[in-house]
Amino acid sequence: MPSLVVVGAQWGDEGKGKLVDYLTSSADCVARFQGGNNAGHTLVVDGVTTKLSLVPSGILRENSLCVIGAGVVVDPNVVMSEIAQLREAGVSVTPERLVIDRDAH
Repeated sequence: MPSLVVVGAQWGDEGKGKLVDYLTSSADCVARFQGGNNAGHTLVVDGVTTKLSLVPSGILRENSLCVIGAGVVVDPNVVMSEIAQLREAGVSVTPERLVIDRDAH
């Protein structure tokens, strides 16, 4: 699959999360490369609403590797809460599916 980059033109609420979910529905890898948990997104996949702010939305797709990159500011409490929420909803979140770059802030 070719590489895709989605960049916003303003400070948020412009539908990037929905667009990324659509474009990456069959992606091998979905990466979050910058920002922090202040940039949340709400997704509706198969009729189920999920709110995420750090974990890449590709986690909702069974075959996607998700990466939280070096430019992301990671709040450990938030990322652990999101992982717990996802697992409770039946989403597979494993070290093979979610990678956090060792240089993330």
